[in-house]
Amino acid sequence: MSNAKNRVPPLRIGILGCANIARQFARDVAPSPSVEVVAVASRNLDTAAAFAKAHGIVRHFAGYEALLGDAGIDAIYLPLPNSMHAQWAIRAAEAGKHVLCEKPLCLGLAQARSMFDAARKNNVMLLESYPYYFQPQTGAMLTLLHGGEIGDVRTVQACFGFTLANPAGNIRMNPELGGGALLDAGSYALSLIRLVMGCAPATVITDAAWSDSGVDINATATLYYADGRRAQLSCGMDTAYHRRATIVGSAGVIETDYLNHTSAQVGSSPYGYLPSQLRVRRGTAVTVPYEDIVCGTGSGFRFAAEAFADVVWANAHQAVGRAERASLDNAATLEAMARSARLGQRVSVDL
Repeated sequence: MSNAKNRVPPLRIGILGCANIARQFARDVAPSPSVEVVAVASRNLDTAAAFAKAHGIVRHFAGYEALLGDAGIDAIYLPLPNSMHAQWAIRAAEAGKHVLCEKPLCLGLAQARSMFDAARKNNVMLLESYPYYFQPQTGAMLTLLHGGEIGDVRTVQACFGFTLANPAGNIRMNPELGGGALLDAGSYALSLIRLVMGCAPATVITDAAWSDSGVDINATATLYYADGRRAQLSCGMDTAYHRRATIVGSAGVIETDYLNHTSAQVGSSPYGYLPSQLRVRRGTAVTVPYEDIVCGTGSGFRFAAEAFADVVWANAHQAVGRAERASLDNAATLEAMARSARLGQRVSVDL
C-alpha cells in the first residue's frame, strides 16, 4: 500500500450515494493513511446521517450538489447506478473535484469522452475503478507479460458470473439504470482482456439471453483484433459464482482469478475475502508444471483509493492518460457488444 510520508493531509474524499458498495468502500479505506472519507451524500438526509454515523464520517449532506460545494473535499468516489456516472462525474469535475468512478465508467463512448473532456477542462483527475486493477497480483501478472515470460500473447479467455439473490428489486435488472450482465460482470472480463491485449478489438460478435425486464442476463462474445488475435468473454447473472482468465502466449500460459479483494488464506479475512490464484506455465509442453505466484493481499477498494491519491498528488497526467485510453476502448467495445447482441451479427468497434 502507499507510503503517506510526503502527503499531509491525506486525500479528502466524499462519497456520492449510500449503496452497499459505498459502505464496503468506506469500511475498507478507513485504515488508510493516504485517504480519508470526510463526507457522504444521499438524496435522503436521514440515510446520509446514518451512513456517516456508522462509518465515523464527519459530514453528511442531503443531495449530491451540496457535497460538491464543500471546499473541504478534494475528490469524490462515485458508486451511483451506471446511468448516473456521466452526469455526476461531469458535475464533480466542474466543481473542481477529482473523480474515482466505479465501473463501468458510463453507458457508451460518447459519455466517456464527455467525462474525460470535463476532467481535462477543469484540471482534475478522472479514474475508472476496477478494484482488481490495483491488486499486487495484477502488477505481478503485468510483470510476467511485459517480461516475455509467456512469449507473445495469442489469445485470452475471461469469464465472470454470479447469481442475483433477489433480482426483482436489483438495479442490475433495470435497463434504465444501465443494468445487464455485459455492463456489470462483462465489463470486468473485458477490462482484463483489454489490459492484456493492449488495445480494443476491431470487431465483435455477441450472443445474449434476455430477461423479462429487458436486460441481458448472460452473454458470450468473441473479440477479433486487427493483427489476427482473438479473445473470448462470457458473463452472467444467473450462474454460480465464477471468475477466471486464461492468457495464452506463444511460449507459455498465465491463469488468474483476478479477484477484487484478496486474503492470504481462507478464513483469514473478517469480510470473507478469499485467496486469488495467479500461476504461470513457462513453456509449451503439457509436461511443464505451473508455478504459483504469491503476492500481497488486501482490499481492492483501499488499493484503488491509494493509487488514486498517488496520481492526484503527483499530478500524474501521463498515467491517467493511459487509463483514459483503456476506459475509452472498453466503453466502445461494450457498446459494440451490446449492439451485436441486439442485431445478432458481427459488428465493428467504433473508436
